[in-house]
Amino acid sequence: MGAIAEQDPALAFTWEVRANDRNYHMQFKKKFAFCLSKKKYAGNAIKTAKYNIFTFLPLNLYEQFHRTANVYFIFVILLQTFPEISTLPWYTLLFPLSCLLTIRGLRDLIDDIGRHQSDKTINSRPCEILSGKSFRWQKWHNICVGDIVRLRKESIVPADMLLLCSSEPSSLCYVETADIDGETNLKFRQALLVTHQELVSEESMAAFDGTVTCEEPNSRMHSFTGTLEWRGETYSLDSERILLRGCRLRNTDVCYGLVIYAGFDSKIMRNCGKIKRKKTKLDCMMDRLVIIVSVVQTLPALVHQPPGVDHRSSSES
Repeated sequence: MGAIAEQDPALAFTWEVRANDRNYHMQFKKKFAFCLSKKKYAGNAIKTAKYNIFTFLPLNLYEQFHRTANVYFIFVILLQTFPEISTLPWYTLLFPLSCLLTIRGLRDLIDDIGRHQSDKTINSRPCEILSGKSFRWQKWHNICVGDIVRLRKESIVPADMLLLCSSEPSSLCYVETADIDGETNLKFRQALLVTHQELVSEESMAAFDGTVTCEEPNSRMHSFTGTLEWRGETYSLDSERILLRGCRLRNTDVCYGLVIYAGFDSKIMRNCGKIKRKKTKLDCMMDRLVIIVSVVQTLPALVHQPPGVDHRSSSES
């Protein structure tokens, strides 16, 4: 029993969110590569595009030359630069390869422009954020961890938030999660009784200084564990108190939430992962065929040209 008590999950909570205190969260950094660091608490802006104006050309070429066929043709072009074995001018082979790379590059560029436009649309969605003692209309990308956000009926939840109160009795809140898990049935969330009773005005929300201590950002959509500390009391939190980014508010006029995870720290973005290079079955088959062709072409050359034998000098003699 003693060992179990020592492994209290609350002891492992390392994510601390203080309401209405942006300066507290901005001071924390975390290392992500060598000696480089970034903010521990992510902003709410998202970026799903793969390229920018500087990285498009090198990254796209790097991805395209992961195709075995492109590497094979570059190797053939290099061989054609040697007059002794060349059968065609090297530039006659370079032209079709360049056309192929250009067409694929343009297709990738068009797809990525669409991602940039989608990111801009999402990041520019309007929302009401508590600033001072009143709510002001701002954009999604302005949201920070610890902010209090007001949501109205039919609006989309902009970040993972702790439900503080709502206009419904007992601070119930109905949400639709079709964009997250495909379910069209409404789910209900309910705020803590203490926040439902105490946070009844904009002034009381501006004075709210509770601290949420919970698990680090993760991809578990239906799991959340944490505590709220306020006025010397501690209250347990679970997934029934949380509004996830991407949910839509239904049958509830107004609700208020405290941002816990923003941007790429939100659960839905943690499940998205990075955009990976697509490789179809046809691509895999082509790679195998190119390897087979290369082997078939190379083996006869090795067999008919033993090391140290020069056929040209033999024929001249």
